[in-house]
Amino acid sequence: MSEGDTIHRAATTLATALEGRTLTRFEAPVLREGPWPREGERIERVWARGKHLLIAFGGGSTLHTHLSMNGSWHVVGAPRRTRRRPTVTIRAGDVEVVCFSAPTVELLSGDDLRRHPVLGRLGPDLCLADADVDEAVRRMGRLDPSIEVGVALLDQAVAAGIGNVYRSEVAWACRLDPRRPLGSVGAATRRDLYSTAGRLLRRNLGTSRRTTDAGALAVYRRHGRACPRCGDTVLRARLGEHARSVWWCPGCQR
Repeated sequence: MSEGDTIHRAATTLATALEGRTLTRFEAPVLREGPWPREGERIERVWARGKHLLIAFGGGSTLHTHLSMNGSWHVVGAPRRTRRRPTVTIRAGDVEVVCFSAPTVELLSGDDLRRHPVLGRLGPDLCLADADVDEAVRRMGRLDPSIEVGVALLDQAVAAGIGNVYRSEVAWACRLDPRRPLGSVGAATRRDLYSTAGRLLRRNLGTSRRTTDAGALAVYRRHGRACPRCGDTVLRARLGEHARSVWWCPGCQR
């Protein structure tokens, strides 16, 4: 699943290409309803909210996409042929951007956006410098104390932006076993988890080569390799309802 830093980088790239330009083509074959943007409208704003990317048009509609595991946005410049059928195509003069394989694509009115059942529940966006970490800690306190810390970190209603990479890397950075029950972790450690997540996410906003420790990743997908901190062997387990993999070091994550 895309991490928050990936979506924020995509939003920055699309904003540079589209904001302030005039819409000359909009195609979204998967859509059957919604407030369709019209040719001649101004593209007002492109931004990210956690792992969600939004594009606002002058007529009042907003395109909402969530990329999940396989989706992606690309600026292709002048229109060109492709073997893949885009999920969304937006053209503004001589610039064209396309989205591939996004499972969530919808057009929202202003009221839809304000009342959206997912967007409206998102916790503080940790990719933003002013993210309210204390609010994230408060929201974490509402979760079932028996769930694992690694499961809680993926809950976007608590804090937005953490994906599978960062939950492993953040737990490693904080020396915490991601399998620990949430109820066994105090408020100070919870705050440290979200503060660290925000710091690591923001560190990687300007680069596609994600790093968290000494120019690399510490434990993510390093099963069977040496921990860069203590030298013990990195392990992998599956957590939560969807049994997603998490990596950690048993030597220094207690």
